[in-house]
Amino acid sequence: MSGLTASMEALIAALKKLPGVGPRTAERFAFYLLTQPVAVAKELAQSILRVKETVGFCKICFNLADEETCSICRDPGRDRSVVCVVEHPRGIISFEKAGGYKGSYHVLLGALSPLDAIGPKDLRIQELKERIKSGSIQEVILATDSDLEGETTALYLTKELKALSPQVRVSRLAAGLPMGSAIEFADQVTLSRALEGRRPL
Repeated sequence: MSGLTASMEALIAALKKLPGVGPRTAERFAFYLLTQPVAVAKELAQSILRVKETVGFCKICFNLADEETCSICRDPGRDRSVVCVVEHPRGIISFEKAGGYKGSYHVLLGALSPLDAIGPKDLRIQELKERIKSGSIQEVILATDSDLEGETTALYLTKELKALSPQVRVSRLAAGLPMGSAIEFADQVTLSRALEGRRPL
């Protein structure tokens, strides 16, 4: 016997399905919601439903959008000759928060992972190629993660895009040592990328 009602157990079970939410956190969320006015629970439920019903993917870059195209693709001030390729819409959010980048984006909606049976056809690679074929893109910045899947995806895209359009510059984000860190604690990949991404002073 858990001492919980069937409805509370169902709510906790549903909350545990969220990433990073374990049994104790799910219980805390459930009891918090129980103590709030009904209006708070309704607002939360309606917000979740509204997102599921209205948010889709931009038909150009596959960022999150509540219209056919996202706000970035609709922005006339963006430089459409430069495309930054990310794995997920979260990558765009990080770039936009950092500021400074004024180009366009392309979201792959994943990364190549042979172990998980995710190949090129499972990602938005063909759509990226179609954008490049239009002739307006001069540079593609590969901003995939620096893990095995991200590196594999970047290598595959480099080969494919250079074969498709040799005049388009393909670049990779420089990655190196974070400020305040000691070289002795850096791994080999980080040090190699730091050397590759060095710039003159």
